[in-house]
Amino acid sequence: MGKRSHFILVHGAGHGAWCWYKLASLLELAGHKVTAMDLAGCGIDSTSISEVKSVHEYVKPLMEVMAAVPPDERVVIVGHSLGGMSISFAIQAFPQKIAVAVFATALIGRPDSPLSESFIENYRRTSDGSTLLDSQLYFDEGPENLPTAVLFGEQLLREKMYQLCPSEDVKLASKLMRPSKIFVSELHDSSLFTKERYGSVPKVYIKCTKDEIVTEDFQQWMINKASVDEVIEIDSDHMVMLSKPRELFNCLLEVAEKYI
Repeated sequence: MGKRSHFILVHGAGHGAWCWYKLASLLELAGHKVTAMDLAGCGIDSTSISEVKSVHEYVKPLMEVMAAVPPDERVVIVGHSLGGMSISFAIQAFPQKIAVAVFATALIGRPDSPLSESFIENYRRTSDGSTLLDSQLYFDEGPENLPTAVLFGEQLLREKMYQLCPSEDVKLASKLMRPSKIFVSELHDSSLFTKERYGSVPKVYIKCTKDEIVTEDFQQWMINKASVDEVIEIDSDHMVMLSKPRELFNCLLEVAEKYI
């Protein structure tokens, strides 16, 4: 085994730390340190999503984890899906503590540009409604504006998000899924992620080629606009950590070896 690395794993919308159970087990068995937390209102966190008033409240558990990382340690931070937004705040706040940021079929932006661009583009591509099947969208700012929250339905999980996963994982997810806020209106600010801080951390994008939620075309659209150091492809659905945990594990070990 190579050197021991610290992997911080950040879940996407509707999910919690639980979705990393396969990958976390593989990494820990290989001798690495793993931290996976529930963001506010997610997983088994006791906060109601209605109590989460801002994106900064939402990512506070991640910021607390990053603040506790010793000053001489540099971590591998991994964001999945909406987790790309979450880790962007961690990168901006703690660039000196991050050796490399990994975006796994995740939202990614570029420095000095609003991350809301990606939300708007993805919504434009999926706004016919068929992509979301039995999911619920919430429009707290009115139906003429972008949705403010989403709750994924079991049909969507089974047919479009978890389609390459074992059926046990679909059932687990359907029992644990929670509504997730999207925070688009807070991400219009182009000064949230700066070249000096956000732009200083190496970024690897893991493209999932069978993803029907964040499609391969949309992933490539984001990659083309963002400043990405490396792109790695995995032939997986959206839930790469559950459908292809061994491939993702091998990917992350290679990334850690290269950047730490």
